[in-house]
Amino acid sequence: MHQARLLYRSLVGTARLLAPIVASGTGKISRGLSGRLNAHEVLARWGEEERDPHRPTVWVHAPSVGESLQACAVIEVLRERLPRVQVVFTYFSPSAVELAGRIPVEVSSYLPWDLRRTTTRVLEAIQPDLLMFTKTEVWPVLVDEARKRSIPVALVGGSVPPDASRLRQPTRTFLRATWKGLAVACAIADADADRLQSLGVSPGVICVTGDPAVDAVARRVATTDPTDAHLAPFHTDHRPTVIAGSTWQTDLERLLPAFERVRKEVREVRVVIAPHEPSGEAVTKLRERLERKNWSTRTLEEVESSASVSGADAIIIDRVGILADLYTIGHVAYIGGGFHRAGVHSVLEPAAAQLPVIFGPRYEKSAAAVDLVSEGAAKVVSDAEELANSLVTWLEDTEKNRYAASRAFSYIQAQRGGSERTVDVLAHLLGS
Repeated sequence: MHQARLLYRSLVGTARLLAPIVASGTGKISRGLSGRLNAHEVLARWGEEERDPHRPTVWVHAPSVGESLQACAVIEVLRERLPRVQVVFTYFSPSAVELAGRIPVEVSSYLPWDLRRTTTRVLEAIQPDLLMFTKTEVWPVLVDEARKRSIPVALVGGSVPPDASRLRQPTRTFLRATWKGLAVACAIADADADRLQSLGVSPGVICVTGDPAVDAVARRVATTDPTDAHLAPFHTDHRPTVIAGSTWQTDLERLLPAFERVRKEVREVRVVIAPHEPSGEAVTKLRERLERKNWSTRTLEEVESSASVSGADAIIIDRVGILADLYTIGHVAYIGGGFHRAGVHSVLEPAAAQLPVIFGPRYEKSAAAVDLVSEGAAKVVSDAEELANSLVTWLEDTEKNRYAASRAFSYIQAQRGGSERTVDVLAHLLGS
């Protein structure tokens, strides 16, 4: 195991040395590496110059958007319970940057490199009273260095799908000591608690508290303002609307043929498509594909600048951060990723917006997607024909749409409270 740790540190160190070269690009990996180049300095500077030593400090890490929603819900409850708390927030993926800017924290940054030198620099500067990870991302060197300083380490929103890579060797053995170092592990469900224990988390520190992301999503959708520039045009020009969120190329291969059939059967149907990565190139290519099939297209930016969506059959979302709002103007949602190796993306937002949900066959990693299917609030499709059938049914049959929508919303309501229960468990670690 000692050799494995040395190999890990060597690989991370090599990646850090190569990062300035790779970071010169514009892709997602390059942006992530660029953001991490000086992340430890950003955090250390805040700790040395702005941190109040008389107030408690919590360091929260969330790898990407879904985990950031979990973190946000816990942070908001934590602030309500402990108004004096200072929160340091880190993330791993560039997709979390936009959301990080809306989370109520003192400082946010990419996660520093998981090396002793960088983690020590940050820990000694910010001196957190608690280090908190979300879902299943734990970093061995950071956890080791925190424990050396008697800083308790917690996991919230813990979720371990049956086919998670962490359950397989050699990762399972390599991280076992890290998992065992957790002071608290808040699991979403009983099955997650069992798998966390199998990874090495001590049974006595595991609690089932639910998914904090449900609270964040429900609050976001409930407070959406229909007069906002990106929503108001849709409210003044009502049409049957499909919201296709977080779509990959593999989704579009099924979606676009399905949309062709739907518009022949559903009068005045409108589609709103959000690419998973809405780069300028991706938006342009998608627009060209639609216009070759005689769809009248606009980008969301054009909708906002003209304050009108009249005459547009297809709206292409050209930025991140507003998809949750857009579900509130839809009638049916398609969630991308179900035909991609990454698996289906978050189904919580459309469910909270009271929409029936459709996605592809790779959905088992999402407990919420599994639950929505069993509740009759979601459908799984395997090809364009099944997708078109499901869309037509839920766009034309008001009763079936209303039933699925109510089941989706009931599911969300039943799952709320995870963030409150999580903070109840964490409270003793902060002396409150």
